[in-house]
Amino acid sequence: MKVAFASEDLKTVDAHFGWARHIAVYDITPEDARLVEVVQFEGDLKEDGSEDKLSAKLNAIKDCAIVYVAAIGGSAAARVVNMKIHPVKVPSPESIAEIIGKLQGVLRGTPPPWLRKALMKGQERNFDAFLEEEEAPHA
Repeated sequence: MKVAFASEDLKTVDAHFGWARHIAVYDITPEDARLVEVVQFEGDLKEDGSEDKLSAKLNAIKDCAIVYVAAIGGSAAARVVNMKIHPVKVPSPESIAEIIGKLQGVLRGTPPPWLRKALMKGQERNFDAFLEEEEAPHA
């Protein structure tokens, strides 16, 4: 699963989504995590209401299931959720490595419903197996 992190230093989730200078994208499994891409942004990133700024950020995370941010505006959050990406707000700066470790621990166990849904991003939903299970006679 691909996960994005809004960061200023590429080590910590410490950036507002719209104002972030970098978005680091990792491919994370229960056993492994590797940096796939770093997208860098320039210009006046603190300018509110700039849809161009948001478009570039949204494009950078389009294949991700989750994005970790220090903060995110309402309009951006709505657009992220509409893309079926789960935004996670980190209340205080936190190490990307620590977040990855925690996420991998959850993935090795029983992920909560929101995470199971995020894991399904990009996969075709197939209800045939579910229907067959429901239609099978119970002994």
